[in-house]
Amino acid sequence: MKKTLHALIAFAIGATAFAQGNNYVQDYTKYQNLALTPPMGWNSWNKFACNVDENMIKQMADAMVSTGMKDAGYTYINIDDCWHGDRDEQGFIHPDPTRFPNGMKALADYVHSKGLKLGIYSDAGSQTCGGRPGSRGYEFQDAQTYASWGIDYLKYDWCNTEGLKAEGAYKTITAALKKAGRPIVLSICEWGNDKPWDWGQNVGHLWRTTGDIYNCFDCIKDHGTWKAFGVMEILDKQEGLRQYAGPGHWNDPDMLEVGNGKLTPGEDRAHFTMWAMLAAPLIAGNDLRSMSKETIEVLTNKQVIAINQDRLGIQGFKVSADAGLEVWAKPLENGDWAIAFLNRSTEAKQINFDWATTKIYDDINKISPDFKSVYTIKNLWDKKDNGKATTKKAFTAQVPAHDIITLRLTPKK
Repeated sequence: MKKTLHALIAFAIGATAFAQGNNYVQDYTKYQNLALTPPMGWNSWNKFACNVDENMIKQMADAMVSTGMKDAGYTYINIDDCWHGDRDEQGFIHPDPTRFPNGMKALADYVHSKGLKLGIYSDAGSQTCGGRPGSRGYEFQDAQTYASWGIDYLKYDWCNTEGLKAEGAYKTITAALKKAGRPIVLSICEWGNDKPWDWGQNVGHLWRTTGDIYNCFDCIKDHGTWKAFGVMEILDKQEGLRQYAGPGHWNDPDMLEVGNGKLTPGEDRAHFTMWAMLAAPLIAGNDLRSMSKETIEVLTNKQVIAINQDRLGIQGFKVSADAGLEVWAKPLENGDWAIAFLNRSTEAKQINFDWATTKIYDDINKISPDFKSVYTIKNLWDKKDNGKATTKKAFTAQVPAHDIITLRLTPKK
């Protein structure tokens, strides 16, 4: 009886995948057009690590709606490592029955009912980083299973991958997802070891450029066999990668630490802004159920999010750096520009930025702002700014230590 039941389950999953595969053939562009702007959502790992269960995931979906994050553009509720149970006799993976007693399909249905999407995690190796069953050798079965559950996003890690070549392993899961037929965003989490920016554009939708982020502004956490990096260390590691990013394929400097308690409000602003300037995925990693007013204001700043979600999809670049004060620029639609003044130092810095004499040039896209014309200036973190300032005169302000000033320049009509 047990074998018969397993066979029926396997047949049902296969039949579902076959039907979805036919839909995929009819709607291939839907798969191709995923992640035309950087994905926005939430992931369980930074705050909860392996402590995940279906009730908590439902509560995060509820909170994403009630806090205004959904209205600000956040879409994905992503379950990271440790959701796994065992594989059955046919090799199909099942969620942990204690933590997810109602199964992933019911959970996906709940998340979808909130107007959100559900993400899941697996690994290219034999085991995940948390010691659960990996997808090695089961890629096509797992992809069929995820499709039958209604999964929308897959973070695919790189632990326990001895003997595998990264590009080939990720191409395998890509082929499996396409064959399964459901449009699923693929997040390549290979930590940048094999330069995924060189090959990832036609494989996944985003790729990690570094090792894991660590919840500090400017430090390195040495774990002995590996290191995690603070926000500024991660930022520095993005140098030289901007030419690889664009609609549908993004550099991923890892998830956000905003709201996890170790960064100051100014550091949270700087962290969030720089990820927006980098056109990076905005994947929150905090507890959405207990956010402070200040954290909500950072994560839902629609004007900063608009910089990140700009349809040109151009990653920002550093204009200058002097004694801890960096100036960054990002070209936007309709001739607009984002300008960020990042203070990495422990002392406040005075800005006296003369638009007429400062050269800002995007050497990859061959564009620059034309300051012979006039731009209006909007300070995106200053609630009192009425948007009446222009580039006719120099911009003067003081940037507090470990903080940022972010401007949007719009050609004056």
